[in-house]
Amino acid sequence: MPCHRPRSPYGLYIAAVAALCAGCTTTKQSNTARTATEQLLISNAVDQSLNKIDFVPLAGSSVFVEEKYIDCVDKGYIVASIRHKLLQANATLAVKIEEADTVMEIRSGGVGTDVTSQYLGVPGFTMPGMIGIPDIKIINRDSQRAYAKLGIVVYDLKSKRERGDGGMSMAKSDENNTYFMGFGPHQSGTLRYEVDHGVGLHPGERVREIPHSVAFSERPADDEKPSSGNVKLSGGEASEK
Repeated sequence: MPCHRPRSPYGLYIAAVAALCAGCTTTKQSNTARTATEQLLISNAVDQSLNKIDFVPLAGSSVFVEEKYIDCVDKGYIVASIRHKLLQANATLAVKIEEADTVMEIRSGGVGTDVTSQYLGVPGFTMPGMIGIPDIKIINRDSQRAYAKLGIVVYDLKSKRERGDGGMSMAKSDENNTYFMGFGPHQSGTLRYEVDHGVGLHPGERVREIPHSVAFSERPADDEKPSSGNVKLSGGEASEK
């Protein structure tokens, strides 16, 4: 007759505690109108979108940035970033349109975020006369994505003719949080990369980025202005002279 060893009560206790502890995750709510993650996601997408545009052909031009066609929450960041890019390209910013020789009209096709949630497990159910059983999530993933679609056209103020074809630039930023049996999150995405390493570029892409440290130089002489050209996209799109 086989002999069965009695189960240790300590083993049952440990198993019960482990079952109760699995899946315990706490999410901290934002104390501001918008979470820091949402704001960073959008600014990251805007930065990537502007990094695809080559502003160098506008060097030496006096540019007035027309912002009335932008309609989004982060309008201020977009306009300020474009002005910074123009200054980096050795263009001059005109305060009034009458003071400029070139006008840059910028527009937003879509600047915002989407949130999705997926999980692998058993969906919750309720049996007749029984307490409802919640979702049993083995693996779940929460993703937040930001998109920035920006359009730019540049034209000469006197002739009213465009300088180059202009174009649209679109980029995406994402933040992914993955949990296994409630433990996590394991974070991934472009935002995590920016936080850990600063803004990165695609392999082989060479553009002048806004630096992460602030530095200034002396004002150049008036005769050191480079020649002007046409605005173009750095992705290879052609521009007209």
